[in-house]
Amino acid sequence: MSKLIVGLIQVNARNEMAPNISFIEEQARKALAAGANFVMTPENSTLLGANHEDTLSKVVAEEHHPGLMSAKGLAKEHGVWFLIGSIHVKVEGERCANRSYVIDPEGRVVAWYDKIHMFDAELPNGERYRESSVFRPGERAVVARTPWGGLGMGICYDMRFGHLQRALARAGATLLTLPSSFTVPTGSAHWHVLLRARAIETGCFVFAPAQVGLHAGGRRTYGHSLVVSPWGEVLADAGGDSPGFVTAEIDLARVEEARRALPSLGHDRAFRGPEVLES
Repeated sequence: MSKLIVGLIQVNARNEMAPNISFIEEQARKALAAGANFVMTPENSTLLGANHEDTLSKVVAEEHHPGLMSAKGLAKEHGVWFLIGSIHVKVEGERCANRSYVIDPEGRVVAWYDKIHMFDAELPNGERYRESSVFRPGERAVVARTPWGGLGMGICYDMRFGHLQRALARAGATLLTLPSSFTVPTGSAHWHVLLRARAIETGCFVFAPAQVGLHAGGRRTYGHSLVVSPWGEVLADAGGDSPGFVTAEIDLARVEEARRALPSLGHDRAFRGPEVLES
């Protein structure tokens, strides 16, 4: 098992694929030069459309996706692991999949995951999101096998459903990926606390590469790509001002240390109810 050094790429995605792919390639090479051997990108890595119609008009099938081909080429060229946080993949009619990939150093896809939970929300500042009108929800949880242990896959809104990350940890995950495109209002209120909570609850390392800044259509994302330890410590934070990358060296022994100190994954108990009692 080699030393794990993650490189999280923080992206300000445009609504055209080519410039986003070029930026990811540039930043990936910089992260690799800084020692990273596992590069990770955010949700919507290669496209953030101005609106639903714009997004759907630019979706392509997996076998022709330039973002996937680029990541596979980078992984093979440099002999490193690569996580595509997510890309939009054409799968059916008027909707697509929001799909994450783990790619090995041979450039092979060893695992893929479709986002299960759709961000359908109306925020207090008036922002309105209906992911279910664009994306077909996934139906399966995934743990990918890597040289550093099991990697439980999630995407953005999935982090609000702690039972999913707990199920991944109980299935063998010691690393969790939660690539995201968090809004500024929800990010400033919840981003750090949710990711730290998911790490603490599972005793896993959490990696959350993120989108940042102003995008087509007026959407703003929060940034702050994070690496969090199994004890809930923030090991790296890319900040909320600009795209780029951040690296962190991971001490895998900390998973066992945290789980030995707080072995809650083994303390689940069955219970009745909830009973709703009348006063």
